[in-house]
Amino acid sequence: MADAELRDAFGAPEILSSEVAYSGLVWDVVRETFRLPESEEPLTRDFVAHPGAVAVVALDADDRIMLIQQYRHPIRARDWEIPAGLLDVSGEPPHLTAARELAEEVDLAATDWHLLADQLSSPGGISETLRIYLARGLSATAEEFDRSGEESGIVPRWVPLSEAKAAVVEGRITNATAVIGILQADLARECGFTGLRPADSPWPARAVHSREPS
Repeated sequence: MADAELRDAFGAPEILSSEVAYSGLVWDVVRETFRLPESEEPLTRDFVAHPGAVAVVALDADDRIMLIQQYRHPIRARDWEIPAGLLDVSGEPPHLTAARELAEEVDLAATDWHLLADQLSSPGGISETLRIYLARGLSATAEEFDRSGEESGIVPRWVPLSEAKAAVVEGRITNATAVIGILQADLARECGFTGLRPADSPWPARAVHSREPS
């Protein structure tokens, strides 16, 4: 409807069957058959089942953003990102996962948390829902985290937010979560950081897409 509220509508259709078509080291591929009201025949689709994730724009008192560079094998690149991690601890509230990831990846803690953006990473093929937080009131953690794997090669860098935005506009930073986080943080700064949603705001997308395959 033309005058309906501009908002994503979450809710699963009638799911006729659901199975794990492929079980991977990290991700599973799920095959589901479902029925839509507008479709005469049932539809079958494969997608990557994802637990969801969080990311953090850590902004210091000088309006510098903490960026990290690390190797990502699927793209054969060391891209610039913001701290992020999977929602892989059962029962842990997402904003506390974000705080944990901030400490684990860049040894930072924050006292001021707000929600910047919710993101559907690639809704045609993966169930990932991702929430980006703004963290301010930063301080160093008491201890440095012992990192392994790709994270052992993380390169952290404080970057003025204006420079990070320029890197996005010029195509030098292309990680989708970083792009959204940087641009949203810049907009929030322009608005005096007013009107931001609380860190523990409801997350409708996660309520649907975190469903385990039956």
